[in-house]
Amino acid sequence: MSDPLPLDHPRRPGLSRDDFMVAPCNAVALAMLDGWRGWPRGKLVLTGPAGSGKTHLAHIWAGMAGARIIAAVELTEADIPALATGPLVVEDVDDLASAAGEEALFHLHNLMRAEGHPLLLTGARAVAGWPLRLPDLRSRLQQAQSAVLEAPDDALLTMLLVKLFADRQLQVPRQVIDYLTRRMDRSFDGARRVVAALDDASLAERRAITVRLAGEVLDKLDLAES
Repeated sequence: MSDPLPLDHPRRPGLSRDDFMVAPCNAVALAMLDGWRGWPRGKLVLTGPAGSGKTHLAHIWAGMAGARIIAAVELTEADIPALATGPLVVEDVDDLASAAGEEALFHLHNLMRAEGHPLLLTGARAVAGWPLRLPDLRSRLQQAQSAVLEAPDDALLTMLLVKLFADRQLQVPRQVIDYLTRRMDRSFDGARRVVAALDDASLAERRAITVRLAGEVLDKLDLAES
């Protein structure tokens, strides 16, 4: 019997705690979020490479703490009074590229602390690598406790691939997963790109996801990145 042809389907990424895969590379960060009531100065900085789970963890914490979530690049001075009324997540602070955005974050940070509301900030790099030009803002964020997400080990990479395919409502043979973990870029972002590329190729070519298709897609990704 031939493999069934792929069907177009909605993307449904799971961001609940039950969807989060705990492994040595992220267990400490998760534990620090669980202990949010004891954060020094009421804030935590969560860092890790693209696709490492920062957004997922931010949503988990937002659910626990009843927090709102906003991207740092969307901050304005006008937003501050409304945002500083409860727990808050500010995502991708290292994407800030304007003096106005920094000023808004600085005033928001100070008001959050004055009001006693917890603040979670995320970024791909450590705070020392964030492009912050305000000395007072930089020093305040560098003083914050940090939680770091590390690169995935073999077990987590396998679980991640299975989850990413499942989010797209795809069931992929285990031999395809094993093949990918041996050959792909070993990162969270790499897993996300491979799964997206395989899904797109499967739909475009009306082919099931097999080891052969996986090899073709990886070769194309390698060529595109070389």
